[in-house]
Amino acid sequence: MKAARIHQHGDANVIRIEEVARPVLAEGEVLIEVAATSFNPTEAALRAGALRDLVPVDLPHTLGWDVAGTIVELGGGVRTHAVGDRVIGWIDGAAAEFAVADASAMVAAPTVVPLADAAALPLAGLTAWQAIERGRLLPGERILINGAGGGIGGFAVQFAKRAGAQVIATASPRSRHTVLRYGADQLIDYTATSLGDALDGQVDAVLNLVGLDQRQADALVPLVRPGGRVVSVTNEIDAPRIGGVTTTHVLARNDSAQLADLVAMVDSGAMTIDVAERHPLGELVSLHRRSEAGDIRGKVIVLPTT
Repeated sequence: MKAARIHQHGDANVIRIEEVARPVLAEGEVLIEVAATSFNPTEAALRAGALRDLVPVDLPHTLGWDVAGTIVELGGGVRTHAVGDRVIGWIDGAAAEFAVADASAMVAAPTVVPLADAAALPLAGLTAWQAIERGRLLPGERILINGAGGGIGGFAVQFAKRAGAQVIATASPRSRHTVLRYGADQLIDYTATSLGDALDGQVDAVLNLVGLDQRQADALVPLVRPGGRVVSVTNEIDAPRIGGVTTTHVLARNDSAQLADLVAMVDSGAMTIDVAERHPLGELVSLHRRSEAGDIRGKVIVLPTT
């Protein structure tokens, strides 16, 4: 089978599309014929070696964390799934034609979207949900979502609206219509104005979804009212004790029960999956380069073809 692998950490050129042996199942595992994975910017950080301490991997390593596909083989002891089941999950090694996964990590795929598009859901959807939960939003509160035009941002806006919050979102002009469609009440074009100038008063919470330098991180804290919250899924942001602003750094957890609930929201129409682009596996190197240049909006699906 074909797989996108790295044999060393480095720039995007270390990614190789290779012919490798199909995975062999162990007890409790399933073999999935991959319909798609999705690209996450954190995978570029993993490839570069920036996540060595947080997410250590053995080399060579097959990329891809999100998977959507069809189960084609069951390992011993698997009773929760059957051959032919269409599933999604958060795994290792999904950027390939076939992937192996712990059966307990896989849940039934949503039925209202194409199977490949469902690969947009696991990592980004779970991260958004868990980050909004940590923000402890109350109905009527104002939240600034910094980076709403990204893959996590679309889900975060929807979760914040479900919590009854007023959502102020930052995004570039090309993401404007999508972010507003998700329910954002106000959109700030970060390419044209500063957050401090655009906001009408302080907010109750900030959710940060973009990588910031120290100056940018420090600038977020004064935007929050005394007693408010800053939640970040990228930088760890420090807040001065004055004013009682609390800061939280969220590392998403792989939760199959929560993912199943996410699928139910999608099937009921309560949550929308937006796929901005679809590319074959052979273009993964280009996607990594574009991501590092800030040239990717929303969720990008990667199909197991070259």
